Amino acid sequence: MKALVIEKPGSVAVKTVPLPAVGDHDVRIQVMASGICGTDVHIFRGDYLGSYPVIPGHEFAGVVESAGAKVTRFKVGDHVAIEPNISCDNCHACLNNRQNFCDHWNGVGVTLPGGMAEYAVVPEKGVFSIGSLSFLSGSFMEPLSCVLHGVERARMRLADRVAILGAGPIGILLSKVIQLQGASDITQVDKNQSRLELAKASGARYICSSLDELEGESYDTVVEAAGSAFLMEQSLKYVRKGGTLLWFGVPKRDAAVSIPAFTFFEKGLTILSSYTSVRNSIQAVRLLESGKIDVSKLVSHQLPLEDFVKGVETIEQGTEGVLKVVILPNG
Repeated sequence: MKALVIEKPGSVAVKTVPLPAVGDHDVRIQVMASGICGTDVHIFRGDYLGSYPVIPGHEFAGVVESAGAKVTRFKVGDHVAIEPNISCDNCHACLNNRQNFCDHWNGVGVTLPGGMAEYAVVPEKGVFSIGSLSFLSGSFMEPLSCVLHGVERARMRLADRVAILGAGPIGILLSKVIQLQGASDITQVDKNQSRLELAKASGARYICSSLDELEGESYDTVVEAAGSAFLMEQSLKYVRKGGTLLWFGVPKRDAAVSIPAFTFFEKGLTILSSYTSVRNSIQAVRLLESGKIDVSKLVSHQLPLEDFVKGVETIEQGTEGVLKVVILPNG
């Protein structure tokens, strides 16, 4: 089969590689849509988790091409999406329902071959039916599951006022889910005007192109959705006393944050991060199927495997009205 391989940071090639073998509990999927995530960009640049060489891609959907002898939930031809986090289910973290911190964690597209290939193999427990959803919509199951986990951790209440710093695909998904939680209003900040217009159309009550337009110390929750250490630091200025900061974006591995200790103490803040998801995939599928979360306007580019680097560079440069870039390994 044809696959895109990151040989080492900054070096990729489209190669012909052996079709992945199917174990008794595995499902082999013909990949129809595989989104480029910020994590893929970090892996490509060498500043995140990842084993090299690796076939990236952990946000994907496709068709079951083959199923192992002991697979019970799927048959050939089923349309599915995948949960990339593979836990052992037997270590201390897993036994306490913290599978995202599994001592023996592996990730499809991170430490295991992923969806930037014509076919990918995933354990049955990491595969979910998407029914009649499009493959593009199905490829959002994984990022949406991460958003759901983050919003669950923040424990937002009815009528909360929320500021979201960043209006990329993740920022928009966060806004949509927070609206479902009953926020009274959402203020979304981004330098990109087209993204702000989409944020407004997606339910944000207020949009700002600069942090200077935000009200100081007035939001119940401030969400950092860009992976920027600068924005993480700045978020303290806008959260109310006793409020919550959710640092959701993935920063560079060597990024450091400096916050005034006394301000943190004086304001009585809760600061949360959110790492992947925990049992949120089925919730994500249900919300996508219900239409309560519509991702149809979030895909800006659909590219072949050979254009992976172009997709990464477009994301990094923020050009061409880029939102979510999706790779189509099978055309």
